[in-house]
Amino acid sequence: MVDHAHKLANRVWQRHSRKQRLSRYGVFFITLLVVVWAVRDIDIFWPWVWDAPTQIANLGGRMWPPSAAGLGAIIRALIETVHIATLATFLTIFIALPVAYIAAQNTTPNRACLWLGRFILVSSRSVNTIIWALLFVAIFGPGVLAGILAIAFRSIGFIGKLMGEAIEEIDRRPVEAMQATGASKAKVIAYAIVPQVMPAFFAIVILRWDINIRESTVLGLVGAGGIGVILQSAIDTFAWPTVATILMAIIVLVLIGEAITSLLRRRVM
Repeated sequence: MVDHAHKLANRVWQRHSRKQRLSRYGVFFITLLVVVWAVRDIDIFWPWVWDAPTQIANLGGRMWPPSAAGLGAIIRALIETVHIATLATFLTIFIALPVAYIAAQNTTPNRACLWLGRFILVSSRSVNTIIWALLFVAIFGPGVLAGILAIAFRSIGFIGKLMGEAIEEIDRRPVEAMQATGASKAKVIAYAIVPQVMPAFFAIVILRWDINIRESTVLGLVGAGGIGVILQSAIDTFAWPTVATILMAIIVLVLIGEAITSLLRRRVM
């Protein structure tokens, strides 16, 4: 008994057992192998990597001081960028809400509609905004319309998925009570479902509008309108002081958008 107590007193307690430690080391080792394999496979030209600090300093010197030339055109392009994000968000609402309704398990009419809704949501999220922009530029030509449609089609998956999850989490008792009284499906939606998901709806839409502003700033790089058009033109002509001004303007726009969305979320929540 004394020997057993002595052994317990001298035992070194560790957070993980030997088997757990070996498993963790094995995971770390495999992760390291994957990272090394990925780095070697993408064929990085390392001399450019080591020379990057010098190039960054050189580019920063050419960008300073920022140029105020063309400031009016930059402001107009920023306003156009906000319009793209806003119109795309409104367009998304009218498409995403019906999709969210059929993609929610507790409101979908049948299994076929459920999988159709989820297919639309997955398809929207799987394609990057730039890819959508390239497709719509090829269809409608360069301009704001392509940018609006690209942002809208990308946003469908975001808003639709989150709204579908909000619908699935509603309290079923008001829905069942209205159904028991013989209320129509439209009334059940309007008076039992919509009031429960409205806070989530406003929060999701505000958040997506903020994201859309950020994404709209780069659409011009592929000809889909907005501030990116001027940015690409300045880069192509090596007008680095103008590039610096545009980047600063984009940062200011994003900060203003962040402040507005934060204020709106506090009002909604």
